[in-house]
Amino acid sequence: MIMNLIEDLKTLIRIPSFSGEEDRAADWISGQLKEAGVPMERLKNNVWARNFHFDKAKPTVLLNSHLDTVKPGESWTYDPFSAETIDGKLIGLGANDAGASLICLLNTFLCFYKIALPFNLIFCASAEEENSGENGMEWVRNHLGKIDFAIVGEPTNCELAVAEKGLLVIDAVATGKTGHAARNNGENAIYIALNDIQKLKLVEFTVPSEMLGNVNLNVTQITAGTQHNVIPDKCRFTIDVRSTDSYSNDEILAILQSYCVSELTARSTRLMPSGLPLGHPIFSVAKKLGIPCFGSPTMSDQALMPWPSIKTGPGFSERSHTADEYILLSELEQGKTHYMNLIKALCNETLG
Repeated sequence: MIMNLIEDLKTLIRIPSFSGEEDRAADWISGQLKEAGVPMERLKNNVWARNFHFDKAKPTVLLNSHLDTVKPGESWTYDPFSAETIDGKLIGLGANDAGASLICLLNTFLCFYKIALPFNLIFCASAEEENSGENGMEWVRNHLGKIDFAIVGEPTNCELAVAEKGLLVIDAVATGKTGHAARNNGENAIYIALNDIQKLKLVEFTVPSEMLGNVNLNVTQITAGTQHNVIPDKCRFTIDVRSTDSYSNDEILAILQSYCVSELTARSTRLMPSGLPLGHPIFSVAKKLGIPCFGSPTMSDQALMPWPSIKTGPGFSERSHTADEYILLSELEQGKTHYMNLIKALCNETLG
């Protein structure tokens, strides 16, 4: 069964699939695989299938994109679930991020399903990408078996993101002593926090990443105080860090703590940066096909993959999470052709 890309993406858009609520979308993907005669497996809202000639002795390529979407904002002028087609655009929540990539990857998998390739293919529609949830790729990855390379479907204008920044969110607590504001006694935790924040502005990470540039950080939230006449003994602030493959998240946390009196605690260090070694076969593929490579500042399920991966797909990242999100109909066909060409070109490379 070869899918009708436009009609099937419309069907998917019309199924609300917020993070953690992807049940019906997973049902639909499962039904598409069953209709095509493809045995599939499901764990929570993650659905995956292996190609007909799967051979454990061969290397394995994972084709992955996510089922879930963010929730629509109030500035939408169209029904986010109506999947309207206007002036060559298919408008709908998740059309660009990442329904188009998901549908094109599924179509590509079905096209190659019974063709004997020098590597295996696994198609996986995963859940909870948008909220970095633990019931998505992090949950399902140990059930997929050995993966040698992954193609992650996200909107990149069909260019190859061969590296991706990770995310480290840090909660900081500055501790002082309460006192009466009129008497100017105590130790003001706000001033301690501000001093640390000034130091953080001066932090330099001296080892840049070839593809991702420098680690960057921003203090994005701060809160303190109980009332106007009490000097606060606690000031809490949040640091958003976009990490690169030059440092582990644990290393970054240790470096930042060395600058601060405040106590720093990472919410999680699991959302790691990724980057391919320059000798990886995908660079040869990109050169032969004339596809640009770049380092991505945005995060995807790559952050949860312990194997080499790229991020690529139809559409533009700038459209993601915006009101009246859309994909061009021409980009859908471009996406299918792009994924098909990648698989064909990889057949001439050594992956395992």
